[in-house]
Amino acid sequence: MGALPADAWPAVFDKLAADFNPEPAAVLQAAQAYADAPGTETLRRLTELGEPPRQELFRRLNRAPGGTGTLVRMRRRLLDGLASHPDWRMVDADLLHLLSSWFNPGFLEMRQVDWHSPAHLLEQIIHHEAVHAIDGWDDLRRRLLPDRRLFAFFHPQLPDEPLIFVEIALLPDMPDAIAPLIGKRSEAMPPNSFKAAVFYSISNCEPGLRGVSLGNFLIKRVAEHLRRELPRLKLFCTLSPIPGFAAWLQRMRTAEDAAAAGTGLDRLAGLKPAQRTRAAEALDRLRHHTPAGLASPAALEDQTLQADLRRLAAVYLIGQTPLPGGDPVARFHLDNGARLERLNPGGDRSAKGLKQSHGMMVNYLYDLDRIEEHHEAFTQGEIATARAVGGLL
Repeated sequence: MGALPADAWPAVFDKLAADFNPEPAAVLQAAQAYADAPGTETLRRLTELGEPPRQELFRRLNRAPGGTGTLVRMRRRLLDGLASHPDWRMVDADLLHLLSSWFNPGFLEMRQVDWHSPAHLLEQIIHHEAVHAIDGWDDLRRRLLPDRRLFAFFHPQLPDEPLIFVEIALLPDMPDAIAPLIGKRSEAMPPNSFKAAVFYSISNCEPGLRGVSLGNFLIKRVAEHLRRELPRLKLFCTLSPIPGFAAWLQRMRTAEDAAAAGTGLDRLAGLKPAQRTRAAEALDRLRHHTPAGLASPAALEDQTLQADLRRLAAVYLIGQTPLPGGDPVARFHLDNGARLERLNPGGDRSAKGLKQSHGMMVNYLYDLDRIEEHHEAFTQGEIATARAVGGLL
């Protein structure tokens, strides 16, 4: 199937969606039998008849040589056309169900990637880095020096293909800017200075595994590994982008757009009236600036402007994250059990950083003893927040 031309795949997905569904009458009969006599046999029969036949087809394909990779690539193609073919969602649901089981983190191998790893693997790291682009081999070499770590998950059926990887800087303290971490000519830190492990980039390598939880398990496993390797480490944190902040702020700065989209300050979660008032005042002051002006180098030196941006970034991360349309990076780390620890104006002065967040970056703190507590709180709509960030509201 991997050799099919691109224009043949829609017909395959149409066939899978139309002809490989459960038989409604049989499912209904089995459901009634289970309702009349709940038990192992009637439940087994209902489960058997309720499963789409295409799941068994996918299982058989998975048994063939190279089958796992073929199915992952099949889902990548399916996702590309899902928006224009909503009936394919049933096929996607079945693929996601199976891939989530087959790529369970318990089956995955975590490996450290270093400068001595095979060249083809290093090339994939350069290609798939999605947060802070790697500018060639010199850049990669700096990111793999002894004060840096890079770990990836691999699947036994795809041993040479990283599924997801995370980059870590070992530092004396929590950082507030990304440039020193990724500068090609920065000096390596001595091992006796390592006190903080900073997760500064996490990148998915396989679009066909979208929706399969990998990154949250990778960060936790890496943190435990580093704690054993380097007992002197006391701090596990991130230096993260806020990719949705500038777009959200632009909607909020135009009152008409905010009202029409239903995304006004009154719709945000957990903000008190006085906090909304202060946020509205900050928005009023920002309306005097153009988007280009907010993202300019001069704006980074305007302390009043940066104070307003910090306040509104806190409003965005605390008030919008629990709601639909919340910042994806914030949702990932907060749902993973991290705490919103610190905001860093001017943390990312690259063109990308200025465009997506007006240069603002954020530290999320992973307190390894309280991860589950913070995760449970997030599922209830509560965000673990350091006092310094909460005070910005």
